[in-house]
Amino acid sequence: MKTVLICHEGAKFDSEGLSRWMDSFSDLLGIVILKEKPGRFMRRVKREIKRSGILGFIDVTIFRLWYKLFQADKDSAWEEEQFSAVFDKYDKVSSKTNILYSHSPNTPEVKDFLESLQPDIMLARCKTLLKPNIFNIPKTGTFVLHPGVTPEYRNAYGCFWAIANKDYDKVGTTLLQIDEGVDTGPVYEYYSYNYDVLKESHLVIQTRTVLDNLDDIARKFKEIYDGNAKTIDTKGRKSGTWGQPWMSVYLKMKSEAKRKKNESYN
Repeated sequence: MKTVLICHEGAKFDSEGLSRWMDSFSDLLGIVILKEKPGRFMRRVKREIKRSGILGFIDVTIFRLWYKLFQADKDSAWEEEQFSAVFDKYDKVSSKTNILYSHSPNTPEVKDFLESLQPDIMLARCKTLLKPNIFNIPKTGTFVLHPGVTPEYRNAYGCFWAIANKDYDKVGTTLLQIDEGVDTGPVYEYYSYNYDVLKESHLVIQTRTVLDNLDDIARKFKEIYDGNAKTIDTKGRKSGTWGQPWMSVYLKMKSEAKRKKNESYN
């Protein structure tokens, strides 16, 4: 099974962790590392304002500031510990693996790169939607490990919003194949674990839904490649797109978690 990984520059879990993991069960032919142009950030800001409104965007901004001041360092320390374990478990990527840097996954250079490698499967770990002339190159398909259960929690931060909506059985990662929509492709599996809303941040939960299931995900990729994997029927289920976490929602989410914990003690 020949594979390719697309990820962002600075995304250590992807570029150093998932790359080693992919090379352990497949022939990782190449890695596309995205170095985005500054304008991408402003476009995301505009999309968030359009989605959430001005007051919602302020709510988002407050949360991001709170997270940076009070939670980011804790999560970074946790990541370093967990990722070190992944690095110890899997060998370094082969020196034969080709590396391409690009500002977008949809450039002619990326297209030429992929066509030269002819992978069977590509895993896209990026924020930019891939165009059909890119995601259709791999013979078996291009896939994402989406942080949310689809179709209910598409786009961004699905684990956060599922918890906020008390939709606790839909906190997880979805393995799905990319199509022309936003996380609307065929679903192959959902992955989760026994998470703790009070002790773990939304990003730790989001990461662990993948990290704790790497062996199962690798087996599923092999099933897909062999043609033995079945998709999950999602017809008739609600579908929604979500954005950045809100501070007001976060406070309600934590309050509800504390209430549930207190009730369990009584």
